[in-house]
Amino acid sequence: MVTRREFLDALAVGAAGLAVGTTAKSYAQIMGSNDRLNFAVIGLNGRGYAHLSALKANRNAARLSHVCDVDGNILKKFADAAQQEMGEAPAAEKDFRRVLELKDVDAITIATPDHWHAPMAIAGLQAGKHVYVEKPCSHNPAEGEMLLQAQQKHGKLVQMGTQQRSSPHTIEIVGKIHAGIIGRPYFAKSWYVNTRKSIGVGKEAPVPPQLDWDLWQGPAPRRPYKDNVHPYNWHWFKIYGTGETLNNGTHEVDVCRWALGVDYPKRVTSSGGRYQFKDDWQFYDTLVTSFEYDDAVISWEGKSCQGMKYYGRDRGSTIMGTTGTVLIDRDGYEIYDLKGNKTSEFKVGGKTESSDLVGRDSMTDAHFANFIAGIRKGEKLNAPVAVGNVAVTMLQLSNIAWEVNRELHLDTKDGRIQGDADAMKMWGREYEKGWAPHA
Repeated sequence: MVTRREFLDALAVGAAGLAVGTTAKSYAQIMGSNDRLNFAVIGLNGRGYAHLSALKANRNAARLSHVCDVDGNILKKFADAAQQEMGEAPAAEKDFRRVLELKDVDAITIATPDHWHAPMAIAGLQAGKHVYVEKPCSHNPAEGEMLLQAQQKHGKLVQMGTQQRSSPHTIEIVGKIHAGIIGRPYFAKSWYVNTRKSIGVGKEAPVPPQLDWDLWQGPAPRRPYKDNVHPYNWHWFKIYGTGETLNNGTHEVDVCRWALGVDYPKRVTSSGGRYQFKDDWQFYDTLVTSFEYDDAVISWEGKSCQGMKYYGRDRGSTIMGTTGTVLIDRDGYEIYDLKGNKTSEFKVGGKTESSDLVGRDSMTDAHFANFIAGIRKGEKLNAPVAVGNVAVTMLQLSNIAWEVNRELHLDTKDGRIQGDADAMKMWGREYEKGWAPHA
């Protein structure tokens, strides 16, 4: 097994011969006959299918050249689907490090478990690739900082998968909020509800023959394989996942802070617990968080196992101001006066449900189009990682506040915890030896 450090050392050596080693044939593959970019999708079980759809929607500018997953069954299923969708067969690879070695891959997209997001994105940047990384862009705040440093150092683009930043109706209504349609906005409430089932109590079991469990764990400290972790329930284990707050709250809280025009808060409080089931789930299933600013506040409420909707919606945000309120979700927006009377609305025409764990939609297509245009034409990214990382760090701080069960006071410049050394110990994480990322 080649360690991550050995691999990156090899990359550094190989980079010196890049200019010489690029043949006319490989150059044609790099940009394609129509200047198309070569994309590799890494992590194929769920959200990867939305990446496939988005590349299909942008096939005039991009092609899917490689697909990668540590689970052979998932890899084959996705590769077959990609061949049908795209009309050509992508190369299939188990180990993402082999993909990063390839000169003809221009960009990687990451839809792996959360503990891999930042380390893989950093490795991609070090290999000279542009990166599209799903939210959250990191497993912990320290990784977010490292990813920003790596992006600045290597100069490639990193787009975070908060696709609502590329939603035309959301861009429109946030612009109207900034222009004063509800006066001065000062209170934003966001929520997400679902009816997730129990994950039970896992048992140690033999690793399935199609799964590279060592590479699946990667930077995380080694644990025996259990039968209730892969391929989805890793979300609810602290060593791999980040809980519902980062899994879904990132989207809505990002919209809230965008609409309010705020960055890091001065205080964070968070309370909740695991109430619905007693099982291996290590996070809360119910959480209420408050982010407090000098002249504004954001509230986040997550209910993983209780599907009571707000405003008839599984997820969304309300932005309240001195003269009215805007209700925003992925399907449109509504505007209300100060007394709560609806004055206007806009509907996309579809309906988003939290039970959809893939999310093939026009927002993702547009988000990829923006990323591709950023690479090819220098278009400004809608969700560059420096922007996306703010909401991610805020919600990671929400998790820390929940863990230590007390209010956190923050440095509003970078979100670092002030006057609480014990809480600040949770800023980073422990890594498997030889796998720690370095910017």
